[in-house]
Amino acid sequence: MADSSRPVAVNAREAPARTRPSNYPEPFASRMAGRTKQPLGALFGLENFGVNRTTLAPGATSALRHAHTRQDEFIYVLEGHPTLYTDAGATQLSPGMCAGFRAGSGDAHHLVNETDAPASYLEIGDRAPGDAATYPDDDIEASLVDGQWRFVHKDGTPY
Repeated sequence: MADSSRPVAVNAREAPARTRPSNYPEPFASRMAGRTKQPLGALFGLENFGVNRTTLAPGATSALRHAHTRQDEFIYVLEGHPTLYTDAGATQLSPGMCAGFRAGSGDAHHLVNETDAPASYLEIGDRAPGDAATYPDDDIEASLVDGQWRFVHKDGTPY
């Protein structure tokens, strides 16, 4: 049965932005300044995977460099020229380019907009239960518990 409270279609550029800018605790949340996420999949009630249209202002970062244990991730660049950082180094991206990050690979990744113009991309990820994320450059680890991310220091101390 159709849910009349859900749209049939939307213009992704006009979708509402996420009200909470970051799930990270401080001091990491403020490092996400200049990142705007528009949760597209949630508009349609999608539960098995998420889709966000993310825009990075000049100088902004997509996330802390991270790797998931159970979640596959995929990005597709819509506009701008963000730089993808992985364990292999830096790769300049352009519109039409895409990249995928296999769960459990350990290949930490994130995007940084090192240009003077905004960069936008689609990010798609599944919502595998029991997921965890490691952050090789920062003193933080995450685990997905009952649908919520829990963050601890690498020594296990909670934030």
